[in-house]
Amino acid sequence: MRNKTFSKFRIKKCRLCGSDRLHKFLSLGSMPAPNSFLRQEQLKQEEDYYPLEICVCESCWLVQLSHVVPAKIMFKNYLYIPSTSTTMLSHFKTFAQDLIKTYELSSKDLVIDIGSNDGALLGYFKEREVKVLGVDPATNLVQVARLKGIDTVDDFFTSSLARKIKKDIGNAAVITATNVVAHIDNLNDLCKGMSLLLDKNGVFIAEFPYLVDLLEKKEFDTVYHEHLSYFAITPLLKLFSTHGLKIIDVRKIPVHGGSIRVYVAKKHSKYKSSNKVKEFIKEEKLKKLTHKSTYENFAREVKTIKKELVDLIKKFRDEGKKIIGYGASAKGNVLMSYCGITKEMLDYIVDSISYKQGRYTPGNHIPIYPESRLEKETPDYVLLLAWNFADEILNKQSKYRERGGQFIIIIPSLHIV
Repeated sequence: MRNKTFSKFRIKKCRLCGSDRLHKFLSLGSMPAPNSFLRQEQLKQEEDYYPLEICVCESCWLVQLSHVVPAKIMFKNYLYIPSTSTTMLSHFKTFAQDLIKTYELSSKDLVIDIGSNDGALLGYFKEREVKVLGVDPATNLVQVARLKGIDTVDDFFTSSLARKIKKDIGNAAVITATNVVAHIDNLNDLCKGMSLLLDKNGVFIAEFPYLVDLLEKKEFDTVYHEHLSYFAITPLLKLFSTHGLKIIDVRKIPVHGGSIRVYVAKKHSKYKSSNKVKEFIKEEKLKKLTHKSTYENFAREVKTIKKELVDLIKKFRDEGKKIIGYGASAKGNVLMSYCGITKEMLDYIVDSISYKQGRYTPGNHIPIYPESRLEKETPDYVLLLAWNFADEILNKQSKYRERGGQFIIIIPSLHIV
């Protein structure tokens, strides 16, 4: 079946500052939306492919995709559920407890989570009787959240929606956004909505992968169609300042291969900016994030990783070894598409999420089975596609490893454990 490639979604200007000085430094090729897992009856249907290219704005230095796939294609039926990971549940619980303590949240306060998924994070606030509201466009996950008793709006977050929430419910003491800001095309409208919805001393807290970690650890597979932007503090200062907001604190967190948590408040709020903000800016200058050569070097390193991985898999296959994948993740689909890994190279993939089991990966159509299959079979090697949960997965699969099975890990460098 011939597939359609859509190149009409190319952007002409930076989504943050509006400059047309966009320098493309890496192309990962054209591929389907990475979370568009297929049912068996869909395998013979035409798939839509989209270019996956990354560029940097030479005016504000925001790193971003050169093509924007319409959000409705990717998010109305969404299959990434962080609550299936004990790592993420622990992270959410600690995060909620920290915010409740720091900002002395009570039943009088409203916490809004943008991109609330199945309500996992908000559940920890609800346990402490804090008022909660989720906002998420994935209808399938909104239904799950509501069954848990989490009031959730089935929509994309916009300034228009923020105005409606403010009118119907009131202002928010805290707005959270974990791994969702990078998904939002109109960053200026996001900030406008936050300004409308926050209390005078309200705080917006966002988490997302940190550009420095992406570059240094060569995390190229975190580049995919859902992640439109790749953030450092330097361009964010300009974005928030434009909307009467300021960064008051920044913290490094270990999830997803190295992320940051950014705290934002109104300029005239009671909060002062931490020295951490200046420290991050200083560090980003030392890392030369405002130099094109930094990004060109990254692109060369990515191409080297591709060659090393493909050569290794072909070597093992020639030796008659059986190889499978672990983690039917978006990053895994990007990795396999870019490296040309097919079902002739990986027999199948195992995953813990029931939504994905029985489906097939987009593009290369590798079947997905439950993790329990590893209890019955012992493939020689497992390519760890969800490397951001490496510790959790390696511990969970200790019996497979005791039987002689080995994991291939590619980030930050190719090695076998």
